[in-house]
Amino acid sequence: MATEQDNLLKKVIAHAKEYGFIFPSSEIYDGLSAVYDYGQNGVELKNNIKEYWWKFMTQLHDNIVGIDAAIFMHPTIWKASGHVDAFNDPMIDNKDSKKRYRADVLVEDAIAKTEEKIDKEVEKAAKRFGESFDRAMFLKTNVRVLEYQKKMDEANDRLKNAMTNNDMAALKQLIIDLEINDPVSGTKNWTEVRQFNLMFSTEMGSIADDANKIYLRPETAQGIFVNFLNVQKTGRMKIPFGIAQIGKAFRNEIVARQFIFRMREFEQMEMQFFIKPGTEMEWYEHWKQARMNWHQALGLGYDNYRFHDHLNLAHYANAACDIQFRFPMGFKELEGIHSRTDFDLKSHEKYSGKKLQYFDSESNQSYVPFVVETSVGLDRMFLSILSNSYKEEKISTAAGEEGNERVVLSVPPALAPYKMAVLPLVKKDGLDEKAKSVLEQLKTKFRCYYEEKDTIGRRYRRMDAIGTPYCITIDHETFNDQSVTVRDRDTMKQERVLISELVEKYSHICSINGLLERASTNYWLSKK
Repeated sequence: MATEQDNLLKKVIAHAKEYGFIFPSSEIYDGLSAVYDYGQNGVELKNNIKEYWWKFMTQLHDNIVGIDAAIFMHPTIWKASGHVDAFNDPMIDNKDSKKRYRADVLVEDAIAKTEEKIDKEVEKAAKRFGESFDRAMFLKTNVRVLEYQKKMDEANDRLKNAMTNNDMAALKQLIIDLEINDPVSGTKNWTEVRQFNLMFSTEMGSIADDANKIYLRPETAQGIFVNFLNVQKTGRMKIPFGIAQIGKAFRNEIVARQFIFRMREFEQMEMQFFIKPGTEMEWYEHWKQARMNWHQALGLGYDNYRFHDHLNLAHYANAACDIQFRFPMGFKELEGIHSRTDFDLKSHEKYSGKKLQYFDSESNQSYVPFVVETSVGLDRMFLSILSNSYKEEKISTAAGEEGNERVVLSVPPALAPYKMAVLPLVKKDGLDEKAKSVLEQLKTKFRCYYEEKDTIGRRYRRMDAIGTPYCITIDHETFNDQSVTVRDRDTMKQERVLISELVEKYSHICSINGLLERASTNYWLSKK
């Protein structure tokens, strides 16, 4: 039975295709599994997200610079990074449905369901006790909650031990003990758990016999690490400093699902921050706060974000957490913040035979820096904004509006594909010529959409559906007072504004700079 969340995701997927945001890749050839193309509106939203991230990192921080490393890299890099030997997912098959799943994700989903039971107990108690309800005390004393928490803690400990020790038999036993059913067949008829390497390989060379096996990069971070000294020396960078990069990565996901949440070709926005050993925990906490501010500045809802500490640390990390977002399918990872220690640079020193050290003139010593990483999936950011912005609303018909319901994307104005739609009330009486004149004045400041066909109400609806914040309507009164009607997407309220004042009035709210101002403060985190 489809849940409300499942239905929301299906609606978002359908809306994304109908309005030019995302198309299935190679659709005329029946598509390619878990690969998608961004349409004319999608690419604009995606580019705006990238601009917001890039400017936050490189414009607001004078000690962070950017690079664009190649996708093809020397194959030994992936040996040094551990990807050749350890970049695996534990997979399990259900013999009845013939479906394949990540075994650790099945366990994590089961633990999450237990956590949801705790949340429901808390909600019921809060309604029962009203203002006198003490959440912290309830969590510590309620018998049922304590049983659920004990079950979660035991499952987490067993999962951590199985993953740390690469014990696939223990992982399968945990699935059995938790009585996890296949979501499709409903049975518990599982195969053994096996490891699958996720890297795509190809060959480089003009003659097959001389070809070298290389890999499509599974992450963008290594391109930063191998360029550490190049950037540090040419940029005269002093520690602490960071290197940012936006780029494609490729993983042969066995279980690619949930639309663009998990794909085989995806884009990452990563920053590696190089620091003095011993200061990593201070900077780890700093970047947790800074990155949460960046997300909260979008105004998608304070309670739609949370931190989730990693129970199973990667081999290179001494601390790690996710910023999770409330997607239609529940809280899932949106961004990772990791304290990577000095693992990467030391490993590349070992495999390359080259020193990758920083000379600290203040202490007169050389050392291999530690690294704190922030890594956010661009496609997941896109999905978080699209799914959160999608709304179906019942409305009372107002002047110029069409029907009594609408679908609207309340995308943050600074990220919207179009900031303004310029619409002549009718295509006659010189209104279309006047509208085109207004368009010429606005399009060097805002990305504008022009449309003159159909009723004004239907045009409003189309602009709602693609998330355009403001509709500028040119009517007969415009000739008399040089003003236009500006309709707000979210409130549907209309006001008269002088053409000469449009740029000044709407520039800030439609600008990335406005987001940057909010992201550079603690305002959003202090709202709670």
